[in-house]
Amino acid sequence: QVQLVESGGGLVQPGGSLTLSCTASGSSFFSISAMGWYRQAPGKQRELVARISSGESTNYLDSVKGRFTISKDNAKNTAYLQMNSLQPEDTAVYYCNAVKVIATYWGRGTQVTVSS
Repeated sequence: QVQLVESGGGLVQPGGSLTLSCTASGSSFFSISAMGWYRQAPGKQRELVARISSGESTNYLDSVKGRFTISKDNAKNTAYLQMNSLQPEDTAVYYCNAVKVIATYWGRGTQVTVSS
């Protein structure tokens, strides 16, 4: 079992920045094959925002490339999503995701609201 807890969401003005954190417990990061951040806006499907593999390879949603950066600290069992140049369309609940072998785990989500 892997438990994931997100933090760092909040209200930010357009053009602002936020950093989300996701701390995993119940399993070493080294046994997790990939960590990801997803988001779901009201009335829309959940979508993958960014993913990082155990080998540090990354991939991003096209609309966030160049603005968002995913990273992880294995010693802290924590993954991060640095979000810059935030826009109102980035408003959503952001969920942390972990894949271990054939199982997928989710955090409860953290709200990000971009508004003036």
